[in-house]
Amino acid sequence: AGSTWTLQEENASIPRSSPRDHFYTNGLRLGWTSGAGAVPQSLAAVGTALWGSGQQRIGFDLTQQIYTPLGTQAANPDRNDRPYAGLLLGNFSLLSDTDSTRSVLTLSLGVLGPSAGGEQVQNGFHDLFNIPTVKGWSRQIQNTPVVELFHERTWRQPVGTLAGLEVDVLPALGIGVGNLRDYVQAGASVRIGQGLQSDYGTARLRPGISGGDAFRTVRPVAWYVFAGADAQAVGYNLLLQSSPFRSGPHVTPLPVVAELQAGAAVIAHGVRLSVTYVAQTPEFHHQRGGIHQLMSLAVSVRF
Repeated sequence: AGSTWTLQEENASIPRSSPRDHFYTNGLRLGWTSGAGAVPQSLAAVGTALWGSGQQRIGFDLTQQIYTPLGTQAANPDRNDRPYAGLLLGNFSLLSDTDSTRSVLTLSLGVLGPSAGGEQVQNGFHDLFNIPTVKGWSRQIQNTPVVELFHERTWRQPVGTLAGLEVDVLPALGIGVGNLRDYVQAGASVRIGQGLQSDYGTARLRPGISGGDAFRTVRPVAWYVFAGADAQAVGYNLLLQSSPFRSGPHVTPLPVVAELQAGAAVIAHGVRLSVTYVAQTPEFHHQRGGIHQLMSLAVSVRF
């Protein structure tokens, strides 16, 4: 199989929430994943040492994420609200697939702060569509180089059929360490459809549970609907706490954050289309606005 290109958008304005721009408000990702076996020998040796035998791939994606407080029209943001933050990352991944597992090791390097372009992208979009601009970006978290090492494994467990359709469960465990985030994550999804062996679930921008971009053809048209949940035990989050080495806007993270998600995917003619709805519990103390909602849309094309 050839390489896969993915374009993905996550946005908190798509669900009917009010106000429409707040907290994790937008994420954009462009990704490339190699075909199976197209891995430099040195990296293949690392994968074999970590996970044993399996079909290995490498991947790279460029992501930008935008975070704002609940109130975006105040030039002086509420000190008890989420800080403004733009995040720009390059993510380098090594993947290994077996018949029942997908393992991923990702090194993320980038910048948090004005250099990530969050203000320019958000207010440029607002200007384009004659939407009031966001007023408090001058108080965003200062430029900080960031690094994170993340490891995740997803298991694919068939559990039978329902009304002639395949059913499986995708448990997943992950851990991330670095000056961006320190956290442990666990979750699971249940899928119903046809051709579930095609992939390991839909893709998400981190720290969401992600099945990744790589998929294969097991029938002319594969499809599934799914629902799942995950929880993150959070030790540190630069996006909320600012830098530990200098003062800046910050709030106190909650130790546990949970997500519910549901959606659907269709795979046909070398293309996978997916949509995911996400509901997230509060991330920091005194967070207002209730459950945070967003939609994730992705298209992956294999060449």
